Amino acid sequence: MIINNTETIAIIGGAEFGPDVAESVLPKVAQVIAADGGADRALENGFSPDYVIGDLDSISDAAKAVVSPEHLIFVDDQDNTDFEKVLDRVDAPIIIGLGFLGGRIDHQMAVQTALVQFAHKKVILIGAHDVVFLCPPRLSIGLALGTRVSLYPMATVQVASTGLNWPTDGLTLSPDGRIGTSNHALGPVTLEPDAARCLVIVPRAMFETAMTALSQAPHWPVHAK
Repeated sequence: MIINNTETIAIIGGAEFGPDVAESVLPKVAQVIAADGGADRALENGFSPDYVIGDLDSISDAAKAVVSPEHLIFVDDQDNTDFEKVLDRVDAPIIIGLGFLGGRIDHQMAVQTALVQFAHKKVILIGAHDVVFLCPPRLSIGLALGTRVSLYPMATVQVASTGLNWPTDGLTLSPDGRIGTSNHALGPVTLEPDAARCLVIVPRAMFETAMTALSQAPHWPVHAK
């Protein structure tokens, strides 16, 4: 089953997020989909998911009772995460992820890997402190002077840039070598990575700005690496 939507959707994970995060996201989405136990987290924050996708080993019986049985999508696959199971079965112009940052670090690292694996989908994660997304082929983002901008390479990548205090042009970034964290903007920033391997991390206050920039950016092709 593939869930298609022509508008923005939200995916809910199991990590904690406050009602203020939910309030900043819900007005922007047409549909809410929980990744397994994320259904309980959604209900804790006052809203019911339209669908639940996963191996359903984390969702509570109480949460199951709230969701229509036909909207509980069981995926019997232990070779990928519930977040991957959802991304594999949903399609939308923008996907916002709540409850994937700030919980278990191994879960968060797996989610970061999934952003690369599903590079052709525009996914933006929002947490208590940060917004994280995979840099598209070209990103133009309007940031104020001094705004923190971190680039984290998930594999070897080069990123042409303008508007950063420490330019990245000509540098090779890699997770076991030079990384690009704790940079900051001199004003509007442009980024052009040569592969779908670089995460962008900005403060949570930049969520709206990042959403707009990502929505206007080109897509990576399917299976871009």
